[in-house]
Amino acid sequence: MRRLSFLLRPGWIALALVVIAFTYLCFMVLAPWQLGKNSRTSRENHQIERSLNTDPVPVKTLLPQQDSSAPGAQWRRVTATGHFLADVQVLARLRVVEGEQALEVLAPFVVDDGPTVLVDRGYVRPEPGAHVPPIPRPPDGAVTITARLRDSEPMGKDPITRDGFQQVNSINTEQLSVLMKVPLAGSYLQLVENQPGGLGVIGIPHLDAGPFLSYGIQWITFGILAPIGLGYFVYSEFRVRRQQKPAPATEAPMSVEEKLADRYGRRR
Repeated sequence: MRRLSFLLRPGWIALALVVIAFTYLCFMVLAPWQLGKNSRTSRENHQIERSLNTDPVPVKTLLPQQDSSAPGAQWRRVTATGHFLADVQVLARLRVVEGEQALEVLAPFVVDDGPTVLVDRGYVRPEPGAHVPPIPRPPDGAVTITARLRDSEPMGKDPITRDGFQQVNSINTEQLSVLMKVPLAGSYLQLVENQPGGLGVIGIPHLDAGPFLSYGIQWITFGILAPIGLGYFVYSEFRVRRQQKPAPATEAPMSVEEKLADRYGRRR
């Protein structure tokens, strides 16, 4: 134990605490964060690929009731017949479409014999100074639309009002239902090209798994190497200290005269 007493010094204790904290972060925070993003990306890619090869279905088959949502069918193409609530529109601000700033226009759509759903009509480009440009009203009367089913986004900051439009930071159906004072289904619809009331078309993401899996594996590797590195430093320090330990002192050999004097001195 005395040989390892150097581990109780403040510098070594601090180093051990840093390694423990780093290892914990790698295994419990950083690696799960990246692996979770990889799982979500893989699931979304699978949903997109499936939607490209599947014919549209009536929205009521996936959203049969007012409080329905369909997280397992995101990006699936659906059709709906009904009418827009043209006087109720909200803008999603701070969006990016094709690398440029955009405003997405949101409006409720009442499905015949079905739920009221939020419809993302598409995007418009803001005018200089981030002002809202003129936005065409959606058509009055009954229309049939084709759209992609989308999951509600996490709730963002409180809405603001600018240029006569209420604006939100995220497309969260619960928040927008309160803001619009209209009941909305849990999932929303994003119009595809050439649809009644459509604006700039928002494309689907590219099928790219991204680097999240490799990042997750890297953090796991770092979490394994950190304690191994600490162990190596402890071993190296212990070996150096053992090599530097002074050898025990030995008595010098006695000369012949000393031996004779010692012998005859004992006889006397």
